Order: sequence, then C-alpha cells, then structure tokens
Amino acid sequence: MTNEFHIDPASAGSALAGALTAEDFANLGGGHIAYLRTIRSEEAAELFPQAHLSPGLVLFTLHAADGTPIMLTDSREAAIANAMQNELVTLSVH
Repeated sequence: MTNEFHIDPASAGSALAGALTAEDFANLGGGHIAYLRTIRSEEAAELFPQAHLSPGLVLFTLHAADGTPIMLTDSREAAIANAMQNELVTLSVH
C-alpha cells in the first residue's frame, strides 16, 4: 500500500496561515495557548504605548494565540510564570 498524496510542508504551512482568519487564530487552542516573544524596547513601545522604556532593552512579551499582547516583562521566567498562573500553555516564537 502506498500513500497517493504528497504534502509539501512549505506550501502546506503557508496555505494554512492564509486559510486562518483573525477569529480562527483567536479560537486556536480554545484560549489556552499563548506564545512568548523576545523583543527590543523600541518594538515594545509600539505594542505597549503606556510603557516608557529606555532604548536598547531586551524584553519578553506574552501574547494570546491571536497576537493580542498580554504582558511585558524583562524576565522570560516571569512571563512563563504568568502564563502558568493563568493556565496557559506557552510556545516560543523565534
């Protein structure tokens, strides 16, 4: 028996990303998945305009699956602890 289907992982990933709406991403994981990103303070100022940050800092953000920022911190461990406290499974984005 052979598999008659061939899936190209590169095109499958882009097809899936193009097929999901913002609402689909929001519902991804049923509100239990968050992702962690390392960012510079210059980018953080755009996501968190109320934060007055010095330039050149390395920070960590926790986001809902749909990309909504949840928190900003200077510690990866604090972001993970916050996710655990809120019963979120965290993924890292590189």
